[in-house]
Amino acid sequence: MNEQPETGCCPRFNPEPWEEKEISFQNKLFLKDRIRCFFHIPLNMNQVMLRNMQLILSSGAVPPEPLMLYDAKSSWKADVYIAVGKEIAGAEMARVSGDFLTKVFEGPYKNCGRWAEEMKKYVISKGRQLEKLYFFYTTCPKCAKFYGKNYIVMLAKV
Repeated sequence: MNEQPETGCCPRFNPEPWEEKEISFQNKLFLKDRIRCFFHIPLNMNQVMLRNMQLILSSGAVPPEPLMLYDAKSSWKADVYIAVGKEIAGAEMARVSGDFLTKVFEGPYKNCGRWAEEMKKYVISKGRQLEKLYFFYTTCPKCAKFYGKNYIVMLAKV
């Protein structure tokens, strides 16, 4: 992340390393926070992300590659996990381990429900069992519009 993204915000996303791959995390470190939702629509995502990105930057905890996992807990709340390069004092930290199948989707956010169902079928087609499903929103909405692509990666813990 040494190079400034074209937008000054989110880097351009390359889907190839994420398309239909199996990846493993071993105690991958994340800053964890909670987002309020209304029927799965995030209400305070911008404030949560801005607050956490300022904390990550000021703590010198920027990871080599950006990764933010979104875990929809209910219609009213979601947990967000933002990859970091080191522990951050005063922040809730989480470690994630496991094997994950990944698949890249492109299009409007309203398709996420359909994509989640497609991801479940993909996991079954690989002879695996889904334990948990995370969404990786690769760019913010403004950057997705600028780049002309709205990529979302689904990570299925198997």
